[in-house]
Amino acid sequence: MRVVLLGPPGVGKGTQGRRLAAERGWALISTGEMLREAAARRTPLGLEAQRRMDRGLLVPDDVMIELVRGRLGQPDAARGFVLDGFPRTVPQAEALERMLAERGKPLDAVVCLAIPEMRLVHRLTARRECPVCKRAYNLESAPPRDGRHCDDHPTVELVQRADDAEETVRRRLEVYRELTGPTVEHFRARGRLTEVDADGTPDDVHRRLAGALGGRASVRSG
Repeated sequence: MRVVLLGPPGVGKGTQGRRLAAERGWALISTGEMLREAAARRTPLGLEAQRRMDRGLLVPDDVMIELVRGRLGQPDAARGFVLDGFPRTVPQAEALERMLAERGKPLDAVVCLAIPEMRLVHRLTARRECPVCKRAYNLESAPPRDGRHCDDHPTVELVQRADDAEETVRRRLEVYRELTGPTVEHFRARGRLTEVDADGTPDDVHRRLAGALGGRASVRSG
């Protein structure tokens, strides 16, 4: 099964995508993780992507399309995949549809996780990570034991990623509305979109997501 998860930053696509992929034996294709790995390796693509992400901007379409094209060609993706972070624009959506059509394996489901914007701002600005092990926390929903330091590195104070500062968060949401909003409508117009309420615990959201996907080979609600 080939599934796309859409939704604004912080809505829980990564959490739900990882769980869904693990449960069903699909590949998880997270463009955010792929770009962060490239940034950690300090490749030219990674460094440029990091500069753009720190400002709340998207990486250019042609770069993302080629990144995903290469990943879809790997053996594990043939068994099924969950795409998190792509497509974010209509050109990316059209390119994905062409890629899969060439392989004779069209998308089975496009799910948009939805949540009120103010909840997203609170959720994203509360995120913290350990600068040593990169373990993620959330001061609201998943805080460290003492509220400040990494549970695994008790002397290391947690930090806020540059792209989780409030000004950047609001810019990221503005970019999402401008560029990814039309992508949601692109799939809705084709009868491929299913919306899932993402306000609640991860378990609550997962139950709704699993219910939307069910055991069918495809989801075709609008």
